[in-house]
Amino acid sequence: MPAGWAYLDTAATAQKPRAVIDAIARAYGTDYATVHRGVYERSANMTLAYEAARRRVARFIGAQENDCVFVRGATEAINLVAHSWAGTQLKAGDRILLSQLEHHSNIVPWQLVAERVGAHIDVVPLTPDQRIDLDAMAAMLCPKHKLVALAHVSNVLGSVLDVRRAADLAHSVGAKLLVDGCQAVPRMAVDVAALDCDFYVFSGHKLYGPTGIGVLWGRAELLEAMPPYQGGGSMIDRVTFAKTTYAPPPTRFEAGTPHIVGVVGLHAAIDYVESIGLDRIHAHETALVADARERLGRINSVRLFGPADAAGIVSFAVDGVHPHDVGTILDEAGVAIRAGHHCAQPLMEALGVEATARASFGVYNRAADIDALVKGIERVTRIFG
Repeated sequence: MPAGWAYLDTAATAQKPRAVIDAIARAYGTDYATVHRGVYERSANMTLAYEAARRRVARFIGAQENDCVFVRGATEAINLVAHSWAGTQLKAGDRILLSQLEHHSNIVPWQLVAERVGAHIDVVPLTPDQRIDLDAMAAMLCPKHKLVALAHVSNVLGSVLDVRRAADLAHSVGAKLLVDGCQAVPRMAVDVAALDCDFYVFSGHKLYGPTGIGVLWGRAELLEAMPPYQGGGSMIDRVTFAKTTYAPPPTRFEAGTPHIVGVVGLHAAIDYVESIGLDRIHAHETALVADARERLGRINSVRLFGPADAAGIVSFAVDGVHPHDVGTILDEAGVAIRAGHHCAQPLMEALGVEATARASFGVYNRAADIDALVKGIERVTRIFG
């Protein structure tokens, strides 16, 4: 990154390492061809690379390769489950359980399903330290709940969910659990078998990979029972005008020419983070969060949100200053943060604010970036003081 520029918006999208950029350049250049169709050597080689990436993703999250579907991102993954699982399994009177801290992409698809089938949505509140309240969830769950959809790590608060307990609670009433892992996979090891969830989704671009690629993992028996989300080439077994039969998962859900280069870039991104070590990344970001919270907490006009052990994210507000103004003044000082509702308007309402400022960290951030952030906030307080 440019010298003197503090990039503190990794929760929105991560900057790309050279290894990922080089992999993308090769895939678009000397290696480029379509996949799954060509009989010539380069196409065969690209097909091998594409499927090697699927195996890499599976190893990364402790899954089987045929249970990993490539999609455009977590948003499409959630919509796919909403359409092809919830849309066919839920009926009038069934219930869906979400939490107050969910991203819009883990709210709106379920609202669309609920409106279509006549289901109801319940919302789990937060604990005083702004985590999903699993005790409240236990009290709320009933046999009418068929689906629970929760964030592994909040994109606003950095709160980390005890996924295994959430899975146990959901399964105790026969509900399925979908986990939004966008903010988790860049900074902590994920093993879907150990978590015992039913669906897990994440995007590549927050994992130091390219945009336009993501992953849906689902239990094999659930994917097998789900109808296609889109129709087109590649996802079929046989097509006639009388009847079409479909390929098994994951191919059934990958209609059309896929984002070939995105898949290659995602493979490189996973290699990159694992070469550093997710434990090291988590420890590095934990130290940065602790430092940022401690130093921002010394400023009387700053209000911090989220738990003290937030994962990679610090959200805050400056008394009497709109977060957009905070962001603009920081930008003048070469500090890039996110300001707004972060696609989490229901959470903003629960917090009693219209918006927050958010600093989020990645492998490339250093203590000097926090120095620049704090210096910038001190300037904000002088300007608006």
